[in-house]
Amino acid sequence: MPVLYNEAAIKEKNKRRLFFLIVSRVILVTLFLGTTVFLDIRKQEFSISQITISFFYFSTAAFYFFSVVYIFLLKFLKNIQSNIYLQLTVDIVLITFLVGLTDNIQIDYSLFYTLVIIYSVPFLGRSGGLIVASVASIFYGLLAGLKYFDLLPFASSIGHYYNLNAYDVLTNILVHIVSFYVLAFLAGFAVEQEKKTRSLLEEKESDFKQLDLLFRSIIESVYTGVMTVDLNNFIKTFNNAAEEITGISKLEVLDKKMDDIFPEILPFMNTDTINKPPKNRNEVLIDGLKGGKLKLGLSVSPLKGRSENQIGNILIFQDLTQITEMEKKLEMNRKMAIIGEMAAGWAHEVRNPLAAITGSIELLQKGLEPEGTNKRLMEIILRSKEQLESFARDFLLLARSVPVSRESVNLKDVVEEALEHIKFSPEWTDKIRIEKKLSVNEKAFANKEQVRQIINNLILNAVQSMEKDGILSVETKIVELDDKNKYAEIKIMDTGCGISKDDLNRIFEPFFTNKTKGTGLGLTIVNHIVDGYNGRIKIESTVNEGTVCYVWLPVI
Repeated sequence: MPVLYNEAAIKEKNKRRLFFLIVSRVILVTLFLGTTVFLDIRKQEFSISQITISFFYFSTAAFYFFSVVYIFLLKFLKNIQSNIYLQLTVDIVLITFLVGLTDNIQIDYSLFYTLVIIYSVPFLGRSGGLIVASVASIFYGLLAGLKYFDLLPFASSIGHYYNLNAYDVLTNILVHIVSFYVLAFLAGFAVEQEKKTRSLLEEKESDFKQLDLLFRSIIESVYTGVMTVDLNNFIKTFNNAAEEITGISKLEVLDKKMDDIFPEILPFMNTDTINKPPKNRNEVLIDGLKGGKLKLGLSVSPLKGRSENQIGNILIFQDLTQITEMEKKLEMNRKMAIIGEMAAGWAHEVRNPLAAITGSIELLQKGLEPEGTNKRLMEIILRSKEQLESFARDFLLLARSVPVSRESVNLKDVVEEALEHIKFSPEWTDKIRIEKKLSVNEKAFANKEQVRQIINNLILNAVQSMEKDGILSVETKIVELDDKNKYAEIKIMDTGCGISKDDLNRIFEPFFTNKTKGTGLGLTIVNHIVDGYNGRIKIESTVNEGTVCYVWLPVI
């Protein structure tokens, strides 16, 4: 394709040159025609006969006629080379005819041979110019010989005003021939140098374009936001990674003020911050496209021009939001690992004595019928026993890994069981209304007992947040998330007290709770199970309005 493109470009360029040549020839001939007509009208002392002037008019008309022919050939003749050779041949013939009409000292039309040689070189190169010089030399030599021996058919009509001997004629011919060849050589040399220079320039431009393309490819390929601003803080470049990180299109930011798009970054644009070493990266929170906050790692450096003067600033930034979340998750996993180790030892040391205590209490309760204070004490012991058993059970769940054996779990059946079970809970009131949007087709690929544990804990939390009345909504469906994978979604909503923003960041931490009852392990267990399935969990909440819990589990 590049070769075809270059050939087409050269052909189009030669067409434009050829058209310019035709127009220039017409202008030059018109200029000489006007001069001749002016002198003829004034009847001043003009040594060329009237017959010669008539022949000149005829030659001029021939130039015009052939110019029209050239233009038509330029449009309809595809072979430009043939058009060029035709024009050169006709020009040499007509110039030879004009030179034959007049003596060389009066009007030296032989100078026109040099014009033909000069404009032939850009089309035909140095070799073509030498060929044209040779043809012009042959025509001029023949013409000078014929004039010297008085063999021109129209010589008797023209007349002569001076006589030349053989030596002068030969010298005249040699001088013209040498000048033709020297001119052809020099013109060829100039054209070739121009071509070499143009070729070198095109090569440099090509290298520059490739380098620029490589630079842009690198900037656009790396997953690092790159943005440049001028000294007035107008944004000039914004790469693809910057678009993806911020969620803002480059069309929305280019040539816009930094103050309007990223006002949070302005404090880092001062001289002290810019002159810091690159290792001193700043962290800044900006408003994301979806309303959330994005944490960016930002480095600002001066952007300098060729003369090392500052022409703006370059800002390089990365999205630290996911890294921060990963750090939190890593810290959570570390805590979970510690708890798992504690649970393994604690279960061995506590569960056996707890079972013995439970059995003893049950036997005492059957053999005795306590009343009054003894009855209340027995009830306290039983409640404490149940709390301790519940705590031990939750504690051990954190130590368990996700079961290897999985099955297709029908979410509708598990949700129905959980809703029936919650009605027997002490926290349940008849003023709570249940709304369900379930389908028999939603199935998760997991362990049924652990899915039941997830739903039970989330529903229990929702009911506990609604002290008197409210609406409990449960919905299941299949969705496709941003990783292009399908998940079974469990959505549980309540109209309870909600969770504050500060507490929302800590809800998955072990033992964190604001309830008077509970161990603070419910959501920790849910998160542990979901994470073990490579699923996702998300909780949105507004104080005094309610909470929405999303759980996404993998499907088959």
